[in-house]
Amino acid sequence: MKQIEVQILQQSYLLTCPEGHESRLLDAVERVDTAMTRIRDAGKVRARERIAVLAALNLAFEIADREAADLAAAARPAADPTPSSSSAAPASSAPLFEDDNQRLQGLVQRLDHVLGEDGRLL
Repeated sequence: MKQIEVQILQQSYLLTCPEGHESRLLDAVERVDTAMTRIRDAGKVRARERIAVLAALNLAFEIADREAADLAAAARPAADPTPSSSSAAPASSAPLFEDDNQRLQGLVQRLDHVLGEDGRLL
């Protein structure tokens, strides 16, 4: 195992990964850092742990969307010429957090609703 020091949202972390997987780890760190930075820079959420939760949720939604598109594509017959909306603009080619403020506000509102008064994010 190899240890790599990385920075996420300007905080250092010492991470361990298997030999030969360093570039994959660094790519993942870059995605997480970018997601967290965009949420922080949107201006309304400042607590690091809340930013991390929102970034994790956004990344999980992105993965789920990609998996659903892959399943739908696999379920279609190979000779089906009908283009799906995912093949016209696949989720994986869209920039991360395409509509940042609306998505972020929607997530914050849903989390606020679930957490109730004691756990307000904003």
